[in-house]
Amino acid sequence: MLEDFQRTLAKCFGWVFTVHSTGLRFFSIALLIAVFFLLLGFRVIGGLCLVIACFCAFFFRIPKINVNFSDDEICCPADGTVLSIQTEDDPNSVVVRIFLSIFDVHVQRATVDGRVGEIFYHKGQFLFANNPDAASKNERNLIQLFKKDSDRFAHVEQLTGAIARRIECWVKPGQEVKKGQLIGLVRFGSQVAVYLPKNAVRVVVKEGQKVQAGNTVLALWK
Repeated sequence: MLEDFQRTLAKCFGWVFTVHSTGLRFFSIALLIAVFFLLLGFRVIGGLCLVIACFCAFFFRIPKINVNFSDDEICCPADGTVLSIQTEDDPNSVVVRIFLSIFDVHVQRATVDGRVGEIFYHKGQFLFANNPDAASKNERNLIQLFKKDSDRFAHVEQLTGAIARRIECWVKPGQEVKKGQLIGLVRFGSQVAVYLPKNAVRVVVKEGQKVQAGNTVLALWK
């Protein structure tokens, strides 16, 4: 009975121990504001701030995962729902776009074992991340990722949304990375795009599919 109870608690609240330091900062600020209002007797405002504090901790969670991909598998970089799979500006590339709701984990992970190329940051607007115009108009950060000992690529682009206003990039040009390694974070609702060489891959996810960073196979090398 006790062991069952402990497992239930771990399953429901285990994410508490995986909160990123950024989340802990937001949590602490919101918690202090909640305590302040509660002490003054403003229970509604205090309770709302307390809910916000808990949400901040939940949002910035980083689940522990066991990364296990074969050499021909490309790792999905983000949690969310596949928005589209299509050729866009470059006829030689296929782009997989993933929408992240505010309830999805918002860290991004490396798609390949290899190295980081260039990193390109573009200022822009803050349209809703599932808006078709968000891809070209929103603030974004492109991280080039190249397969080890190859010119094959699986670039990851981080895009802001109407609520997401900050992009964090945790890697640098020339850095070696492993599949599933943490490479960045977008705060709150956002979008992540993966750019792949069209004739070198077979995309295995489908539009509307729920995917998980570090667990879902996004595509296969041909």
